[in-house]
Amino acid sequence: MRTLGGPFFALLQQAEGGAVPEGTSTSIVRLIADSSPISKFILLVLAIFSIVSWSVILYKLWTFRRAARQSASFLDVFRRSNKFSEVQAVCRSLNDSPLVGLFQSGYTELTAQLRQPGGVDAPGPVAARPVLRSLTAVDRALMRASLVEVNKLEKRIPFLATTASIAPFVGLFGTVWGIMAAFQGIGQTGSTNLGVVAPGIAEALVATAAGLFAAIPAVYFYNSLSNGVKLFASEMDDFAMEFLNIVERNFT
Repeated sequence: MRTLGGPFFALLQQAEGGAVPEGTSTSIVRLIADSSPISKFILLVLAIFSIVSWSVILYKLWTFRRAARQSASFLDVFRRSNKFSEVQAVCRSLNDSPLVGLFQSGYTELTAQLRQPGGVDAPGPVAARPVLRSLTAVDRALMRASLVEVNKLEKRIPFLATTASIAPFVGLFGTVWGIMAAFQGIGQTGSTNLGVVAPGIAEALVATAAGLFAAIPAVYFYNSLSNGVKLFASEMDDFAMEFLNIVERNFT
């Protein structure tokens, strides 16, 4: 018991008394200030990753909310209008909606096939109904526009996956470096005093915490934003089918 209790009582005496040198601070700011240049560089890299990832997150959240609002307004106009030309007139004011890109692509292909100046009026009755040459070509135009819009929605999101993958390993490198420095300090001083060991270990743990701080929000919002892209893609597929149904009903 005496042998097993010796290290515990030694640590307790160091915590209570004067084993820890005066001026030693355990605050995070102090630890960062006293860390090695390598550790500071690692923390700087993680800070850059975190700042850029949060910028991407806030920008994409704002973009997605704006696109969702404009998509709802565009669908309301599209379903209430009797002419495609009326829908085309409001597209410029709702340009952030991915559905606008689909409609404009399909509308352009439709007017090119029908060769009617002044636009296409649908689904209202017309005296001499024009006949569409190829419904498949309109479908291909919608598919091409859908891919373009999905790529726009996904822009910058992969950086979050990169941050989520790299940041923990960068923090782990900082942890290993800090522990190596701690053991090096023990070897140089020949002492296992807490005042010698604790700063290096604390420095290592700061790097680990910084890596997790950068990675965890990136993982969460990468999954959330990717799910938002899937919802937009599903909405575009529904709109494309609705557009094709109207075209087939009135021009074939």
